[in-house]
Amino acid sequence: MRAAVALLLWLTATAAVAQSTASGLFQAMDTNGDGRVSEAEYVAYMSQGFYRLDRNHDGVLESDELPGGHGKPITLQEWQDNLRKEFRKLDRHHHGYLTEQELMQPPQ
Repeated sequence: MRAAVALLLWLTATAAVAQSTASGLFQAMDTNGDGRVSEAEYVAYMSQGFYRLDRNHDGVLESDELPGGHGKPITLQEWQDNLRKEFRKLDRHHHGYLTEQELMQPPQ
């Protein structure tokens, strides 16, 4: 399940990168314009994928709303908890924010 969620998160991020330049993605996430992406900014931006998939807007991605139409349901809270874990993996310098370089690195 975690691997599937991690893959889904990575695919969401990859699709966003494909649609815009790395700089454009970074700027879209950096909503306060301070030149870095906080955990809150990262979670808010990446949660857009959940909202797009949650067709009935009940805060749970049911099996039929997940890519492939199967899998264990996931709540918004679980989704965002996974995003926070990914943020910490991307924040390789452990300074509490992401630089553009860190954001563009694949999670480890």
